[in-house]
Amino acid sequence: DFYTGLLEEPHPPAPFEIVFISSDHSAEEMVGYMHAMHGDWLALPFHDPYRHDLKKKYNITAIPKLVIVKQTGEVITDKGRKQIRDKGLSCFRNWLESADIFQNFS
Repeated sequence: DFYTGLLEEPHPPAPFEIVFISSDHSAEEMVGYMHAMHGDWLALPFHDPYRHDLKKKYNITAIPKLVIVKQTGEVITDKGRKQIRDKGLSCFRNWLESADIFQNFS
């Protein structure tokens, strides 16, 4: 709902994208989960070895986890899910400010 809400913002759509990194046991499980739960999110291919590097880099030890990163890969917060639960769409503006790109967002 958060993702959909950001994309439905009137002017302009939020500069935000989710990239799903699977912890499923097979590519088929990943595809099934994606279709059932997330629809059009971007996803790293199941067999891409980079997914293991990303899990290590961002210290993914439990799922689900939402890590908010700048375009450079620098972490804004590793508590994305909690912040969304606590603040809803308003946490997005805080992320923008943290990312030092707020001045470019209108």
